[in-house]
Amino acid sequence: MRVDFKVNGQAASLDIEPCEMLIDVLRDRLQLKGTKRSCDVQVCGACTVLVDGNPTSSCTTLCADAHEREVTTIEGLAQGKRLDPLQRAFIAHGALQCGFCTPGMILAVKAMLARHERPSEETVRHYLRGNICRCTGYVKILEAIMDLVHNPSHYR
Repeated sequence: MRVDFKVNGQAASLDIEPCEMLIDVLRDRLQLKGTKRSCDVQVCGACTVLVDGNPTSSCTTLCADAHEREVTTIEGLAQGKRLDPLQRAFIAHGALQCGFCTPGMILAVKAMLARHERPSEETVRHYLRGNICRCTGYVKILEAIMDLVHNPSHYR
């Protein structure tokens, strides 16, 4: 079947098998390796992408469900070589260690910030509940997000 969608602002049109998962098409066909595979059961958040601005587990989403929709991966956040403010905040605060969960974390937070300009720490924790980090203990991640929320000019 044919699927037509936008990926990181670029039109994509692919022939796919009806059972192909979005993560496989992104990683294997479109070479967008920032989306990580881990649990394959929508538990860890490593495969999170945005579909029409909503955090979506690409490991459990059929690519066919992305037809005529907009998909954003971690690669789509930077403007040229300039990282997104959220990416810069994570770097400034050392909010990553191995980095495996970072793309999914950042995309989940990106969706949250589109809905909540000045979220509370409780709201941030709520949005991150579907993302597991086995390295950082979340402290630096929360610090980075809250600093961006309270001091957005630091990251422009």
